[in-house]
Amino acid sequence: MPRQTPLHEVHQSLGATLTDFAGWLMPLRYGSESAEHNTVRSDAGLFDLSHMGEIFVTGPQAGEALDYAFTGQLSTLAPGKARYTVICAPDGGVLDDVIIYRLTAEEFMVCANASNYPRVAAELADRAARFEAKVADRSEEYALIAIQGPRSQEILATLTDADLDGLKYYAGLPGVVAGAEALIARTGYTGEDGFELFIANAAAVPLWRALTAAGARPAGLSARDTLRLEAGMALYGNELTEETTPFDAGLGRVVKFDKPGDFIGRAALETKTEPRRRLVGLVARGRRVPRHGYPVVDASGAVVGEVTSGAPSQSLGKPIAMAYVQAEMSENDDLAVDIRGTREPVDVVDLPFYRRKK
Repeated sequence: MPRQTPLHEVHQSLGATLTDFAGWLMPLRYGSESAEHNTVRSDAGLFDLSHMGEIFVTGPQAGEALDYAFTGQLSTLAPGKARYTVICAPDGGVLDDVIIYRLTAEEFMVCANASNYPRVAAELADRAARFEAKVADRSEEYALIAIQGPRSQEILATLTDADLDGLKYYAGLPGVVAGAEALIARTGYTGEDGFELFIANAAAVPLWRALTAAGARPAGLSARDTLRLEAGMALYGNELTEETTPFDAGLGRVVKFDKPGDFIGRAALETKTEPRRRLVGLVARGRRVPRHGYPVVDASGAVVGEVTSGAPSQSLGKPIAMAYVQAEMSENDDLAVDIRGTREPVDVVDLPFYRRKK
């Protein structure tokens, strides 16, 4: 049976369509997924992300342990800041992409994907064993609520005295929101400004109700997926897998070969900096939607890639997709997606498809 988040009864009361996602019963939509998508782009949407994992790494060598475990250099992260990075297998394949928050000089929190956090916690415990650092998977203790969209700060400011003006992108601070102690992080997965609120499970329902009363509107996984797709953000299991390296996915920037010491996957990644395939954006010329797993073909019909994610774009008014194609493919190539035997022409574009207005 799928697990339930602390907000399960709230989702039921709102008439949400629920689905099994990574072993959790999650709200797919509450009504119209396009309306929920547009709410986040124009106003403020509210997401239950309590299925995500929270893994704490503490101790005098916590930073060095994370440097060894991940491709990024986390030991240089200042307290109150966050960083996106990946954890790789020894062969360079991506095991998960995460955001790591430095809470204090000797305490970090790793936010890992729902489908992967038990494995990430186990890998971290193994990799940190040589350092003065302890790893604790505290995912069962935390709920996570995200408010995303241009009115997010305006709404959140009515419920907290925390310095939201001073909180920059990819930073976090402790604060009290609607009476609940929280880690308030200016991070998100929608391409919009917004906040992610890490709270105790018992605080989830009152905080959700306070945020909706203040003007935020619930949004489900469908909207979250189309929002992140427009923003060109990778989804583990689609754009990122154990068969994918960070360089394949255009994430070479998170691999820090110049940091001190070794890290897991380094030797393999040093030989894979020039990948044979690359991740691109596709915009369909017609109305049919390229979906995950559909072949990308050239003018001769030869398969030159595969779609990883696809959906109708509310912001562009056209179907869009991300796909891996052969590294030598360019924007000038005559490419199409094979949709059930029909060659549907597409244009190759740079990612992301959408950038928010500053």
